[in-house]
Amino acid sequence: MYSYLSKIDSPDDLKALSIPELAKLSREMREFIIETVSETGGHLAPSLGVVEMTIVLHYLFDKKDRIVWDVGHQCYPHKILTGRRDAFKTLRQHQGLSGFPKLTESEYDAFGVGHASTSISAALGMVCARDLRGEDNQIIAVIGDGALTGGLAYEGLNNAGANGKNLIVILNDNSMSISPNVGAMAKYLTTIISNPLYNKIKSDIWNFTGKFDRMGQRIRWAARRMEESMKNFILPGLLFERLGFRYFGPVDGHNISSLLKLLQEVKALNGPILVHVLTKKGKGFKPAEDNASAFHGLGKFNPKTGKVIKSNFVPTYTQVFGTTLTQLAGKNEKLVAITAAMQLGTGLNEFAQKYPQRFFDVGIAEGHALTFAAGLAVGGFRPVVALYSSFLQRSYDQIVHDVALQNLPVIFAIDRAGLVGDDGPTHHGVFDISFLSAIPNMVLMVPRDEEELRHMLYTAINYTKGPIAVRYPRGIGEGVTLSDDFDALEIGKSKTLLDGQDVAILALGPMNQHALKVAHQLQEEDHITVKVVNARFAKPLDHEMLSDVFSRFKLVVTLEEGVLSGGFGSQVALALTEHPQSGVELIRCGIPDKFIDQGNKELLLDDVGLGVPRIADTIRNSKVYQSIHRKVKITHFLRSKKEAKAL
Repeated sequence: MYSYLSKIDSPDDLKALSIPELAKLSREMREFIIETVSETGGHLAPSLGVVEMTIVLHYLFDKKDRIVWDVGHQCYPHKILTGRRDAFKTLRQHQGLSGFPKLTESEYDAFGVGHASTSISAALGMVCARDLRGEDNQIIAVIGDGALTGGLAYEGLNNAGANGKNLIVILNDNSMSISPNVGAMAKYLTTIISNPLYNKIKSDIWNFTGKFDRMGQRIRWAARRMEESMKNFILPGLLFERLGFRYFGPVDGHNISSLLKLLQEVKALNGPILVHVLTKKGKGFKPAEDNASAFHGLGKFNPKTGKVIKSNFVPTYTQVFGTTLTQLAGKNEKLVAITAAMQLGTGLNEFAQKYPQRFFDVGIAEGHALTFAAGLAVGGFRPVVALYSSFLQRSYDQIVHDVALQNLPVIFAIDRAGLVGDDGPTHHGVFDISFLSAIPNMVLMVPRDEEELRHMLYTAINYTKGPIAVRYPRGIGEGVTLSDDFDALEIGKSKTLLDGQDVAILALGPMNQHALKVAHQLQEEDHITVKVVNARFAKPLDHEMLSDVFSRFKLVVTLEEGVLSGGFGSQVALALTEHPQSGVELIRCGIPDKFIDQGNKELLLDDVGLGVPRIADTIRNSKVYQSIHRKVKITHFLRSKKEAKAL
């Protein structure tokens, strides 16, 4: 079926193919990627858009040369061509291939990436290291136009241009990040490729030369050469030139011959060079071409129709957030929504369509998003900043300095909190509880289900004393009934879900479901009764509840889907030192001090000790629990004996 692809075991095998054969290989690779991703899920549209470009890069450059991918979600063709074709079916699976470049996975992966705008800075570091070693290999940074909305990209461009060292930057321009690109850079790039003067001259020359019968082809060949000269005169890529780069392009990223020719010329040049390549996101798969945002990253789908395979109809937390925010915006004209190139991913499509004047997509610029929100708050509006937890990390200084220090009422909607599964360590949202809890003035809520998310969002919008955040997981909710009304929660107050006498479990967010299951298991198997408390707030803690729990229970367990270091359990441990009670054993269950790989979420939870059986085993291994259990067994035995005697 894959007559060319089956013969490619390394980039060296490409060099034996002709240009027409490389074109056939590109078609086979697209089929292979579509077939595989339809089963594994993944970032389909970005990878389909760079097939030819990836083939050309590996055809032209050698093993010693280093290709640095930005974000990395377009790396599937790269993985396939670099010896991982047969392992590609394990993509994003537990102990399988990562969905992103990874240093430990292959010698061809020059840099590990999962977040945008890093490639130029990393590549420049490699350039300087190369020169310090006295070597002469090529370093190529591949960055998307979406990533050029991130400030780090310009820091890298500025430094690289001033540095003057040999570096090739390839701008993969498909006019998309996850959602369509926004901002001045997107408009600038569009101007370059749509300049009316350039296109008119090009059209006139082409039409004129077409009138010649015998000499037409020769004249058109000469016209192409003249076209390149005119293009450089009319469209010099002035911004990049001013930053110290020699600008080449735009060139069709799906034309292997044109791309190969240009890069061959560029390869021989010195200094910082930027090659502007035009591609189409989702190229070769019509559903992805027509709706690149939906096919940026997705689960299983039908490879013939492109229809996503859904296992149920329970709404996701993201959908509930988006619907609720839109509903609340109808009652509060000061409510505005901000995201960073994640309109679809954060569930803000409905809001953007209904309230376009109050919706702001700032591009891949999380730091700017937070300071921008701070400015809106100063101006009297209620900004809701919707970001993935792992992307919120990129704006930590702005959270501290521009929002919290000034105690501004900015609302953080933190999506993809906790383990996200298949996207792996670059996208797990496990640090936010820890780093937000350390910030003065911050309030942090965590809902146990999608209904509580609605009430927490309502609470946040009506909280005006300072910054407030609500974190919620990726994926479908618990399937609970959603009410029509909203209740404002008392800040810092927990809720008891189950009363018991022997052990107390304090759970945060969706871990409450695990807590209730553990309680049921211990009750059924060990006759131990468990008090389960939905903490609701990671900050501030419910100290009244904690005082009561510490005075009544000798064994207290905390559950959280975040890192243990500095997390919810650590805050409870700190609170324990401030209470006079002694002899209380505290067991903290959460993410250990290591990066967690990709895989099925339930499998990952079990691996880190947060699966229901693992939690129950951890509790049972406690000496305090064993002591409690012995007493309960004796009591249960005596009671059973007494009841039997009465019969």
